Amino acid sequence: MRRFLLPICSWSTGAQTDQKGGEDVAEHLRAPAIIRAMCQGRPAPHRSPLSNCDGLLGVISVDGEDFFIEPAEQQLSLSKGNSIEPRVHILYPRSVLPKASGRDDSELYCASQDLPWSRAQVSGGVGEHTVTERTGGRTRRSVSRERTVETLVVADKLTVAFHGRGSVEDYLLTIMNIVARLFHDSSLGNLVHVVVTRLILLTEEQPELRLSHHADKSLESFCRWQHQAATHHRNEELRSSGLPRHDNAVLVTRHDICSYKNKPCGTLGLAPVGGMCEPERSCSINEDLGLASAFTIAHEMGHNFGMNHDGMGNKCGGEGEEPARIMAAQLTAAASPFSWSSCSRQYISRFLDSGRGDCLNDSPQTLNLVMPTELPGLRRSPDVQCRLQHGPTSRQCKFRDVCRQLWCVSRSKLCVTNSIPAAEGTACASDNGDVGWCFRGRCLPLGNRPVPVDGLWGSWGAWSKCTRTCGGGVSSSERKCDNPKPTHGGTYCLGVRGRYRSCNTEDCPAGTQDFRDKQCASFNSQPFRGKLYSWTAYTAVQGKMCSLVCLADGYNFYTERAEVVVDGTRCHDDPDSFNICVNGECKHVGCDRQLGSTLTEDKCRVCGGDGTTCETIHGEFSKSIPWGDYHKVVHIPRGAVNIEVEETVPSKNYLALRTKNGFVLNGDWTVQWPHSLTLAGTRFLYKRPVGEVEKLSARGPIDQPITVTVLLQERNKGIRYSFNVPLKEDHQASFAWFLEPWTPCSASCGKGERKRVATCRRLLHLTVALSEQCQAEKRPPNKRQVCSAQPCPAVWRPREWSKCSRSCGGGNRSRTVVCIRAPSGATAVILDNSLCHGPPPPSKEACNAQDCPPQWVALAWSRCDSMCGPGLMHRPVLCKSADLTQTLDPSKCLTTSRPTVQRHCTRKRCPHSRWLVGHWGECSAQCGLGQQVRRVWCAASDQQPSMLCPAVLRPRNAQACQGACETSPRSLSEECRDINKVAYCPLVLKFRFCSRAYFRQICCKSCQGQ
Repeated sequence: MRRFLLPICSWSTGAQTDQKGGEDVAEHLRAPAIIRAMCQGRPAPHRSPLSNCDGLLGVISVDGEDFFIEPAEQQLSLSKGNSIEPRVHILYPRSVLPKASGRDDSELYCASQDLPWSRAQVSGGVGEHTVTERTGGRTRRSVSRERTVETLVVADKLTVAFHGRGSVEDYLLTIMNIVARLFHDSSLGNLVHVVVTRLILLTEEQPELRLSHHADKSLESFCRWQHQAATHHRNEELRSSGLPRHDNAVLVTRHDICSYKNKPCGTLGLAPVGGMCEPERSCSINEDLGLASAFTIAHEMGHNFGMNHDGMGNKCGGEGEEPARIMAAQLTAAASPFSWSSCSRQYISRFLDSGRGDCLNDSPQTLNLVMPTELPGLRRSPDVQCRLQHGPTSRQCKFRDVCRQLWCVSRSKLCVTNSIPAAEGTACASDNGDVGWCFRGRCLPLGNRPVPVDGLWGSWGAWSKCTRTCGGGVSSSERKCDNPKPTHGGTYCLGVRGRYRSCNTEDCPAGTQDFRDKQCASFNSQPFRGKLYSWTAYTAVQGKMCSLVCLADGYNFYTERAEVVVDGTRCHDDPDSFNICVNGECKHVGCDRQLGSTLTEDKCRVCGGDGTTCETIHGEFSKSIPWGDYHKVVHIPRGAVNIEVEETVPSKNYLALRTKNGFVLNGDWTVQWPHSLTLAGTRFLYKRPVGEVEKLSARGPIDQPITVTVLLQERNKGIRYSFNVPLKEDHQASFAWFLEPWTPCSASCGKGERKRVATCRRLLHLTVALSEQCQAEKRPPNKRQVCSAQPCPAVWRPREWSKCSRSCGGGNRSRTVVCIRAPSGATAVILDNSLCHGPPPPSKEACNAQDCPPQWVALAWSRCDSMCGPGLMHRPVLCKSADLTQTLDPSKCLTTSRPTVQRHCTRKRCPHSRWLVGHWGECSAQCGLGQQVRRVWCAASDQQPSMLCPAVLRPRNAQACQGACETSPRSLSEECRDINKVAYCPLVLKFRFCSRAYFRQICCKSCQGQ
């Protein structure tokens, strides 16, 4: 006799919201409803969980065959008052469900499996580019800091109607709880919290929010709508409610969205790439797929963080590469949706290091909003998850590997999958037939939840090779959060993870190709739109200082050939700025050409100087002279720096520049447009804004005298000027080249190199000056020589530490230590240990000394409580301290990992006692469904009463019965038809149920002639 275990279905009332102006705003959410289905005892493989909420609903697995049971949709009430009504149910095998023609179950996928989750943001065409300049690009190191995404969640009218007003809030919070867990996974490489700070449930159409199947237009409308709601507070009631602003907005819709067209298709979501913290672009739309919507929302939010799809322009997701994960372009069984790829980790780290995510640095406002704490699969059975995806008639239809893929009955009665796993906490069958639960795509023993381990930083890695040989390159060093790595939801490391330093800062030799031009020229051999071009650097694009934008030589268009330039490339083409690009961001470089240095030039352009090596010449040319000709304003000598010339008030006159060879600006009665020009060894900026004063400026020093003149078109209204000149008149005698002392040898042993670099210095104080101050033709060559020729000594070198033997409570780890000789630039050679001096580094050490959390301790099982046959065994389970010396309150231990306290047992075969039954009594109903009972007792072989019969084998003493009703001829006007809406009448025929009055009534047409 088989038993089916029925779980108890309990529920609580949902959260309250206030309806305001056509939208419901969840301001104060109470604890969400908790639905839990648990089976008592240790289920055998043939026992399956059922729901008895509003009738029996679920699956019964018997001897390898799966049977569905559910209440008949229409039945007559057979009770009065408030008594519980008996329900008629239909039981049928899964094998009767139709399958797609010519396909096996494993080949059936959802309609969206070949289409992307979302499309990446596409840049504009070649030609006229419009680039949005973003704010927040401050100088920084690569720092891992805690981030919080304050999220607005909006459910459209269709979603609210589908789930019901009383359930949709708990449903949405459960989804966002899964999203938060995904962003807490250590594979992200950053500590990101996703919190819901605002929840809007739309119950009416919004006049400025237009949602349809067209994903692009819906996204545009939603992003605009949520931005207006956040900034303008157009709804007075919302503003007065005190609800906080949000960093990111998520729309959940029941529209079957499709990118590029207003028809249903397989698109699941859409989001602007890199839009996080940009108020009009930090948003996404997501098609409601049940609890699986969490993976779509996490995927689209990843796009907001600047992530591209795995396998699109990166080395993830391709054949022989790291598998695609959350950012997979398609929903397939091969993708792993519980973790992030290394490519996604690089994208988000670059995005956050750039400063574009700085809006996430603040802590959210404290709200009375309770997020679910249980795993979502404990609260929603697989059938419920299927109904959330495929509608109210769906149910689970394939039961193997549910933790990897949830298979459901679709609206067309096919067994299909969206290639998404069942929610964590969903009941599953382990390999040995025991009931377990799903956790991160695996079926683990029920209640088994690995203990979280927080991550700690490892040691710093070696400095990388310099990115440039001259002109100022960058060397980097990184450390990883792997000592230990955070696992099972543990916290990711916070602090600096990447550091950078300047290297090879000396000027490049004269005639060296510009570094940006060199990078652009590397694309000359790569066809662009089917044609080869010669490329040169183009730096006039606003906001693209560290992107490689190149101009096609001889053509009037430019394009971005690389997302980022090589580290060490100058941010600007201004020779007076030393700032360089690192990791795609412009970083500050001091006047000493050191990354992050705070040294600045004084007014004399002396790096770190005090302004005492020059004097300031300033004045105003206000002489009243005839207009209609050029007139000298001021003569600026060689060596002058920080030159500024401007009108006192706007006029029709024009500034001009002249050298000994003639005019170079606005000469010969020809006025030029504002621009920059290279003159006298420096760059002059000429500005003439409409309605403002005319200006000339240069940082200098100039290597030849310059005369400033003015072309008078009207009376002279005044011209101011100022510049700084060295204190000594003899400029050439003030500066000289010096060979600096030898640098330290690049290697302490073996073959190394040292060098002496020529530096321009002031003779007065011997302070370092700009190279332009000295005569280039007299510069001595840099000197290099081999050094440290003595052989390298043998040294001890430890290998990597092994994994700690324990995760807490004090373990041990070991490593191999070898004796090597490592000449500079050569491969290390392993030597005999006797050649190394001194004691070797330790090969063993203690690790993970932190205290272990309390744990459950199960004591011995009791004896079986039956004298014979089947029974139960019991045992005490205690919550103990890590060292097992103290017994703690059970609340101190993790409830989900508590061992079982009872199990089934079987004693010796019972004596020949057996259950005896009497005859069935009369049916309690004269017409229709009733009940009849009989006597059941236990008797020994001598027919004497006994107590040794197994209780689990006791026959039932009551059963349903059908009282014979008087039949009357059917009215000619009454139509004989099938009234069952679920189309089970064919099953009634198949199982020969027409002989029963109830089925004959609801399946009249099908049962005719039977």
